[in-house]
Amino acid sequence: MTVTRNKNNDIVITVPANTDIKSVEQSINYLIYKELVKDSKATQEDADELAREVNKKWWEENKHRFLKDEDYS
Repeated sequence: MTVTRNKNNDIVITVPANTDIKSVEQSINYLIYKELVKDSKATQEDADELAREVNKKWWEENKHRFLKDEDYS
C-alpha cells in the first residue's frame, strides 16, 4: 500500500489488487464518517440519547411482529 499526494494536494491511497475489498470498503466508510462528523458538536451522551429515541420508536412500531397475542399498552 502506498499513500501519496498528487499535484492538487489530494491524498492518493493505492492498494494491491489482491487486497480484501471488504476491508477497503470498511476503511473508506470510516474515512467518510470522519469527514461527516469533523465539525460536529455532539457528545457521546447526545448520540446515546438519539439512539435510545430511535430504538424506542422502532420498538413501538414493530413490537407486534415479536409479541403475538399480547396487550401492547
